Amino acid sequence: MRTHLISIPTDTFPLDGLFYEPEGGATAGAVMLLHGNCLNFYSGPSKFLPPVLTAMGYACLAFNRRGHDVLVTPQGRLASGGAYQTAAEAVADNVFASDWLKAKGFSAPVVIGHSNGGMLAVRHVSVNPDTPAMVLLSAHLGGRHIVPKMCDNGLFARDRLEEFTAKAQAMIAEGRGRELMTLPGWWHVVSAETFIDYSTNTPDTMALAPSIGCPSLYIVGDQERPDIYPAEAFAQRTKGPCEAVVMPDCDHFYTGHEDATARRVADWLRKTTG
Repeated sequence: MRTHLISIPTDTFPLDGLFYEPEGGATAGAVMLLHGNCLNFYSGPSKFLPPVLTAMGYACLAFNRRGHDVLVTPQGRLASGGAYQTAAEAVADNVFASDWLKAKGFSAPVVIGHSNGGMLAVRHVSVNPDTPAMVLLSAHLGGRHIVPKMCDNGLFARDRLEEFTAKAQAMIAEGRGRELMTLPGWWHVVSAETFIDYSTNTPDTMALAPSIGCPSLYIVGDQERPDIYPAEAFAQRTKGPCEAVVMPDCDHFYTGHEDATARRVADWLRKTTG
């Protein structure tokens, strides 16, 4: 495959990424890869899927949303990254990326998203009915329930959600919405504005499920909680066909199962899209 470092313009910072092209050309179309929360295009499924997909004839776009990693400084010393992300920005970034692919001649790419990127994949596909297929890797349930469940799972604010919610609201009211708070769990640091935005504006994966008409594959690891990563429940609600797969002895990041997961995705795409 041929690999190109690319930059996609937005209304603020550009989206950096890699565009992978098969040596024989993109005979199967294109795939848009959406990374997980506070991750990036060079880790996880965005890293281990392109070699398999390009071998099938797919061009692959793996890119950083503006909310990639936890904290970054994309221009000068102005801070950005996951600690400052908003749902509206993440949704817009996927539109910028899909428009970039359209300009390359790929008007309807397959969409593959991991974790938070899976939730965003559902949001993107819900308003792009021409999407030929969607793959979700440990997509979370989204909506207003995701933050309490994250905390219950030992992440984010843990058992101090009410305390941090009140603190973030007070900081915003004082005009300090971009100031950072240190959290007791992952993401570890977050701005007050992003804390409230993620709690209130995250797209709802389950509510959007009935709008998904394309074939979809939803993979989770057996070490993941089904109330947070609802593969089977999602599959029962989609308008189009959806296959739910539970990978044995597998965590949220598919550690040690990268090859098996890539083969599962490739086999499903061959069966589904030909």
